[in-house]
Amino acid sequence: MEAKREDQIHGSKYPWINQFQDYLGEFVYGGIDGSITTFAVVAGAAGAALDSPVVIILGFANLIADGFAMSVGAYLSTKSEKENYRKHQNIEYWEVDNLPEKEKEEIRDIYRAKGFEGAILEEIVSTITADKDRWVDVMMKEELEMSKETKSPITMGAVTFLSFLLFGFIPLLVYVLDYLQLFPADKSLFLYASILTGLVFILIGYLKALVNQTRLLRSIAETFFLGTAAAMLAYLVGDVLEGLFLSAP
Repeated sequence: MEAKREDQIHGSKYPWINQFQDYLGEFVYGGIDGSITTFAVVAGAAGAALDSPVVIILGFANLIADGFAMSVGAYLSTKSEKENYRKHQNIEYWEVDNLPEKEKEEIRDIYRAKGFEGAILEEIVSTITADKDRWVDVMMKEELEMSKETKSPITMGAVTFLSFLLFGFIPLLVYVLDYLQLFPADKSLFLYASILTGLVFILIGYLKALVNQTRLLRSIAETFFLGTAAAMLAYLVGDVLEGLFLSAP
């Protein structure tokens, strides 16, 4: 069943997964961080028995600041990969132009190690080195084990930021509704925020299983456990600090 599910991910049942695979991964991990960190802030505020306006201020401050920081990290990481690839690519072009015999021997060694020899090996070397771009591409993949980064750094950063905001807002939704007097006053805000966030954890765990091609239930359980553990720790810290500072005479 697991193998069948993974085949479906690559097949026509999930064509959008194949098309947006790179950015979906960033979307999922941005959502994980957004929901967990914001819910941890909400849980800490609930443990300290803070009012809705305070929870909203703390939550949105975390949402914007952490979301922006994470998007900058995604942007810089992708940009750095592209620049690093370009640097080594330029080195390989220089070596092909200035040290062609040495580079040909390296191609020969690479394919000899793959089991080719004799006339077939020489034909492979001749074919590869006949085109400079193909030659450099083979050297990048086979010698340096580097693949060209095709993702846009700006898009990666934007997807991360939007995902962080989207999923991170869910734990705050109940408190915003309460502040706008659109939520029943006799209801437990933290309880409903926890339920909504739990559903988000399940959704993110499902998406993470699709991206990483791992077991669905394991991925959901892992995401749910980590999010719950972070929230429980934050709630405990908030409760202890509320007892130390806010309840002091």
